[in-house]
Amino acid sequence: MTVVGGALAVMLVSLLLSWRKQRRNERGGITLPRDTAADSREARVRERAEAAGFLPRERLDTERTAAPDPRVEAAVEAVVRGEWEPAAALVRESGTDWWLRRNCVSRLAERAAEDDAWLAAWERARPGDPEAALVRGDSTVDLAWNIRGSLTADHTTAEQFRGFHQVLHQARVDLDRAIALNPEDPTPLVASIPLAFGMGEPHASMRELWARIVALDPYHFQGHWAALQYWCAKWRGSRELAMEFAESAAAGAPPESMLAILPLLARWEHRNDMKDPFTSPQARAATDAALRALAAAPEARTAPQVRHLAAYFLAEQKRYGEAREQFRLVDGRIGAAPWTYFARPAEAYEEVRDGVLRKAR
Repeated sequence: MTVVGGALAVMLVSLLLSWRKQRRNERGGITLPRDTAADSREARVRERAEAAGFLPRERLDTERTAAPDPRVEAAVEAVVRGEWEPAAALVRESGTDWWLRRNCVSRLAERAAEDDAWLAAWERARPGDPEAALVRGDSTVDLAWNIRGSLTADHTTAEQFRGFHQVLHQARVDLDRAIALNPEDPTPLVASIPLAFGMGEPHASMRELWARIVALDPYHFQGHWAALQYWCAKWRGSRELAMEFAESAAAGAPPESMLAILPLLARWEHRNDMKDPFTSPQARAATDAALRALAAAPEARTAPQVRHLAAYFLAEQKRYGEAREQFRLVDGRIGAAPWTYFARPAEAYEEVRDGVLRKAR
């Protein structure tokens, strides 16, 4: 990696190997004995779901929420081969389509956090390229979080925390450079939000960063999603602050922005410390607001993410017919909340979906 050197590089390599081993273990899981009666019931449920046109668990895509953009996929495939030029062209062509730009940069940053040889070649060929600086900054953020891992603090080592904070400080330098090279682009500012909760920045600093983002794009979907994480109790806020942020943003947004998802997401994030997080009158009202946004802008690029969370809330509210229709529209690609919060997303999705199908008959 170009962001580190010397003894720190050795430590980071060790931590990344541990992270990859952890990811393999998480994916592998433990096989427990099952009774044959349960297997038979599950088989019947699956047969009914497939007969109704829904996909089996093994065909569910847990990485995406909608049809992949062929341009982004081609750019990612190119960098895997070591070819950076298609990626550079796509990021530049994204222009002020901030949603596409953020998605494209995020995918490229994920690859660079694992192997940045192609990005280093891009930087050598085009010194001072704002797009290369943007990918570099975002990839350094990803690298830091890869080192930390996804487990809670009590399951994260002191060595991981040291590496995490050292690389986050480098990410700040990288992102500040990207911001300076293209001050009208909200993308590096949005990429800075994980630094705010990772480094424990105070509320005043977060509000200042947020003001800069919404001045450039008032309804930045990925920006709102990331900012809500900061205001959650698990990071730097509280349930009250998260709900206040979510409800205010949703109330002032046009339907096509799909920011109606935010109150649902805030409730999901605080499900363990709220009374009736899915079925209270407030939860039902938030679900209805999300459905109205979907009806007003059914083809919005962010609609699939809203549909997944709405389907879960509808299932909890026993509105099985409405839930079934949302599942029908998103079935197949499930890389979205709430399923991404489960250790086995496809299994969790299939269980809720097939329960809905059974009860909606």
